[in-house]
Amino acid sequence: MILSDKEYSKVKVTTITGRYITNEHIQEFLNGLPAYFKIQDIGLSVQKKTIQSITFGTGPKRILMWSQMHGNESTTTKAVLDFLNCIQLQIDGASRLLEECTFKMIPILNPDGAKAYTRVNANGVDLNRDAQELSQPESQLLRKEYEQFAPHYCFNLHDQRTIFNVGDTKLPATVSFLAPAFDVGRNISSSREISMLLIAAMNKTLQKLIPGQVGRYDDGFNPNCVGDAFQMSNTPTVLFEAGHFYNDYKREETRKFIFLALLTAVHAIAEDTFNSYTIADYSKIPDNNKFYCDILIKNAGILEGTPSKTNTRYVLYKEVLENGNISFEPKLMTAEDSKDVRFGHITKDCNMTEDLQWLADNGILRLIK
Repeated sequence: MILSDKEYSKVKVTTITGRYITNEHIQEFLNGLPAYFKIQDIGLSVQKKTIQSITFGTGPKRILMWSQMHGNESTTTKAVLDFLNCIQLQIDGASRLLEECTFKMIPILNPDGAKAYTRVNANGVDLNRDAQELSQPESQLLRKEYEQFAPHYCFNLHDQRTIFNVGDTKLPATVSFLAPAFDVGRNISSSREISMLLIAAMNKTLQKLIPGQVGRYDDGFNPNCVGDAFQMSNTPTVLFEAGHFYNDYKREETRKFIFLALLTAVHAIAEDTFNSYTIADYSKIPDNNKFYCDILIKNAGILEGTPSKTNTRYVLYKEVLENGNISFEPKLMTAEDSKDVRFGHITKDCNMTEDLQWLADNGILRLIK
């Protein structure tokens, strides 16, 4: 399902943008949804913030999806809201989706982490490593919703860092997917196969928009991860990872690609078309690698008076919450962290006067000198 830019502009929830997304940001939009969207308070976070779900549709195929399990991973939340808007505006076969599927969405599973802009919850626990112990109220809530709703499909929605590229190419991993393993041997069960076929369907759509910029996330088995745990319970589960698109640090372009991937997947489920794909189609998607930094600086040794020594420096941005906005602070990477880096989303050369000026203007030159 590929909507034109004009069609997407109709469904994009333009009141909710950027990287900092909390309960407060999305509540007005949720409150304005029609009555057939059943909004429920399903539990409380560690800090007693409300966690909500939205249930809609009357079809027999049940799809559960959740976002911001990691509080600072908000791109997929924006895409979920765009999907809700697409349904309420009855765009692109929405009525068929409502007839064939029943959806349950948890837009922000970790509202404390969202508020503080942290990966972990208020107890410092990574909820995506708590699938077995279920030590946290948010983990317990997700498990309860999973058991009560009994989904046929699960979508686990995340962001990934700017460091990821696709295979051995210079292309960034703008979107990555994973059909989580269910055992140490990473064998293919019937549920994992369905996950792979759904990903193959989404990849076909995205290759028309961002050719070569779809990667496959590492499938090492970890039963403490929610996706692996649900796959162990024979529920086809798909991991979505929203990554970097050129000059899109606010992730507004990537948001669109995640939305279109979601739309493709739910249509493939509603229309039973994912079986036209194969495991080989999934396996052809290249693995992610970590070959990127945010800024690659050439000939930096000139500034240190050692031009014959290692000349290249690598910078990563650290995302910092300041007054309700996310700023990006440049940090010099260590030799160990940068040993595999080959590319920069921005490349500057200290031999070039204009590049030196750019580095100075952006507070990066001081990191080298």
